[in-house]
Amino acid sequence: MLRFHGDAEIAPGLVDLAVNVRTAAPPSWLMGPVTASLAHLARYPDPAEATAAIAARHGRPAGEVLLTAGAAQAFVLIAQAFRPERAVVVHPQFTEPEAALLAAGHAVERVVLREADGFVLGESDVPDTSDLVVVGNPTNPTSVLHCAETLARLTKPGRITVVDEAFADTVPGEPESLAGRRDRPGLLVIRSLTKTWGLAGLRIGYVLGPEPLLDRMREHAPLWSVSTPALAAAIACASPRAVDTEREIATRLAADRAHLLDALARAGVAVAGRPASSFVLVRVPDGERVRGALRERGFAVRRGETFPGLGPDWLRIAVRDTATSDAFVAVLSNVLGG
Repeated sequence: MLRFHGDAEIAPGLVDLAVNVRTAAPPSWLMGPVTASLAHLARYPDPAEATAAIAARHGRPAGEVLLTAGAAQAFVLIAQAFRPERAVVVHPQFTEPEAALLAAGHAVERVVLREADGFVLGESDVPDTSDLVVVGNPTNPTSVLHCAETLARLTKPGRITVVDEAFADTVPGEPESLAGRRDRPGLLVIRSLTKTWGLAGLRIGYVLGPEPLLDRMREHAPLWSVSTPALAAAIACASPRAVDTEREIATRLAADRAHLLDALARAGVAVAGRPASSFVLVRVPDGERVRGALRERGFAVRRGETFPGLGPDWLRIAVRDTATSDAFVAVLSNVLGG
């Protein structure tokens, strides 16, 4: 079940609370360049300008940026480029890193974080002898934001530390991001442009890290894997205007999340940890029945049992506008009461 994802939960007529992609239409200053790029599809994509734009966005040389067809491709390239002796994936989290490692023939050891600890990673949780570590921040599906210094201390010579920051821009100010850290050995930071900007169908992400490590990943990357429209989106999303807009969106999201959390608390629903991103993880009794009943009443949520460390009583819920959250919690309360 590692390859099961939230898009499999949605169906016509259902309100989508299963996919963690912002549903608002991208702004005109973003879609304009993407649309204009369609006039140049006869040319092979040239990533140079987009790479430079992303590098400037994070204060890095261009050689420390690798554009990918979404964050998922980055995990595949990591699995193909490196030969770890002891690979560790911190769970519960996005399952594609483990799936990619297993598909490349690697053995994978799981570090499963505990509900009693709020699903927060402690530095001692990761085995000292591991030479490849993967962790999300904020973590999907728990929405927990780990301390940047805790993650930075995981890095050391001889170890590749992969921090999945696909949802980092959903946190106002990105206080725990390591995207600008160039001083830690073996640190690879993966970012996505699909969540906040609603571009999941365009497939655009990138990796930040030491140039020698990215060069090894480039050797395994398909030619022209990032399309011309995706490159146009990357350039637009790296602009100062985009960064300012990201922060505004993250601030509104935080308010919408607080509203959802208050509604869930009034309904007596247990929420995992301290949510920081565009989704929350809840536990309900008889979760499989509840999820089915919610579908019958028009709401799709993400099942939890496909995430290592969770079971069927866990459900992930995307943060939407307050009216949608209120309607959902009213239905959830009715289902739980029935």
